[in-house]
Amino acid sequence: MGKRKRLAADRMKEARKDVAFAKLTNIPSSPRKMRLVADLIRGQEVFRALGILKFSNKEAAARLEKMLRSAVANWEAKNDRKAESGELYISTIYVNPAPMLKRLRPAPQGRGYRIRKRANHVYLIVDEIANKPKKD
Repeated sequence: MGKRKRLAADRMKEARKDVAFAKLTNIPSSPRKMRLVADLIRGQEVFRALGILKFSNKEAAARLEKMLRSAVANWEAKNDRKAESGELYISTIYVNPAPMLKRLRPAPQGRGYRIRKRANHVYLIVDEIANKPKKD
C-alpha cells in the first residue's frame, strides 16, 4: 500500500472511531426486498424501529432487527453506558447490491434459462438524537 493510500485509510479509521455502526454483507435476498424494510425504519428512534421490525412479517425484518441490536451494542461499548429510550435514532441505513450468482435452469427444447441469485449488503449507523440535524 502506498503512502497516500495509507494516510487516507488512517483518516477514515479515525473518523469511524466515534461512529456506532453495523454492517451485514452477502445477505441472500434481493436488495429490493431488503430496501422495503429498510425504508420502514430509516430515521426512526431505535426502540420504535425495533418494535416495527419485531412485528413485521418479512424475512428481511429479522435480519435487520439483529443488525440494529448489534449497532446499539456497539454504541453502548463506545460510550460506556446503556442506551435509554428516546436517546438513539437510525441516522443512516442503506442497501447495496452484492455480486450476483448466475445459474442455469433447464428449459424446454434443450435451452437454458438464466437464474440470477441476488444478494445485498446493508450498512446502518446509529447516532444520538441530540446530534440530529434540524430540518428547515
